[in-house]
Amino acid sequence: MKDTFLTLVRAGIGHQARVSIPEQVDWNAIETLAVQQGLSGVLVDGVEKLPDGQRPPKPVLLQWIGETLQGYEYRYELYLRTIAEMAAFYNEHGFRMMVLKGYACCLDWPKPEHRPVGDIDIWQFGQQREADKELEASFKVQDPSFKIDRSHHHHTVFDWHDFMVENHYDFVNVYAHKSSRELEKIFKELGQDESHFVEVYGEKVYLPSPNLHALFLIKHMVSHFAAANITLRQVLDWAFFVQAHTKEIDWKWLVGLLEKYHMKDFYCCLNAICVEDLGFSVNMFPSVQLEPRLKERVLDDILDPAFTAESPKGFVRRLLYKYRRWQGNAWKQEMCYDESRWSAFWYGIWAKMRRP
Repeated sequence: MKDTFLTLVRAGIGHQARVSIPEQVDWNAIETLAVQQGLSGVLVDGVEKLPDGQRPPKPVLLQWIGETLQGYEYRYELYLRTIAEMAAFYNEHGFRMMVLKGYACCLDWPKPEHRPVGDIDIWQFGQQREADKELEASFKVQDPSFKIDRSHHHHTVFDWHDFMVENHYDFVNVYAHKSSRELEKIFKELGQDESHFVEVYGEKVYLPSPNLHALFLIKHMVSHFAAANITLRQVLDWAFFVQAHTKEIDWKWLVGLLEKYHMKDFYCCLNAICVEDLGFSVNMFPSVQLEPRLKERVLDDILDPAFTAESPKGFVRRLLYKYRRWQGNAWKQEMCYDESRWSAFWYGIWAKMRRP
């Protein structure tokens, strides 16, 4: 199923397939995997490029198309309008709003509306506290129940229409690893660049610079991969971003930081998956270094993770699961961090005691 799924993904993003589709396909299993990987829209695009005789039954395909229209394209339009409405509020009150990840990634996809959208992550150039205060005061006039959640480690949280918004005062969780504190200084310096922006329904929305976005995408994936899991959609975010901005990235600077903070092995596997398994041009990367066994292990974990971020209910069961996951993901932690696992563990515990 792995090869079939990757073939359909390659077709869905306009790349040539490496293998042919077999005569017998478990379409239910393929659909389940596409949902888990956040690639239902890409799956539909891939299936539509198959000859009629290789497609799933027509009722199944029509259902997928309907779900894509409703769950992806309609929601993407709501997403754009929400971002524009947020930007209008902040622009009117003298605050700048930079979008991280989601919308910034969508812009580089061949079909932005077929990339799933979730939370809206924003950065306000160091004015998050003032912007939250203004927002809360304005919204409580209309809705007394409106509340901003300030209990998280590196962002506040609030709802805007149907979307959860994470307003970052730190780019990464500085309480998770010692190295994150050093990287945060770099992120904040890069985060002062206001020269990149677009208009969304007439409202100015800032975008991260290519260097900021490159480092942030990799660090974000590293954090999730080492702790639990990532999806192929996140790998495609990286691939489409590099494809669109490779000439704007300072690769010498970026690779130097990845080497310094022990993220280069993960970065190399990521690039190799983009080229070997997803069909992107090798020329868009400065180089692609390949350790076949490690790359396959990373890809297999992406497609079928041993552990996920979701924990079982109940304090004891959840605690045991998290310990098993931490031990089971030791190989990923050693791949992504230079710190001792136990040192990072106790550092994280102490940090959470200081700030729950």
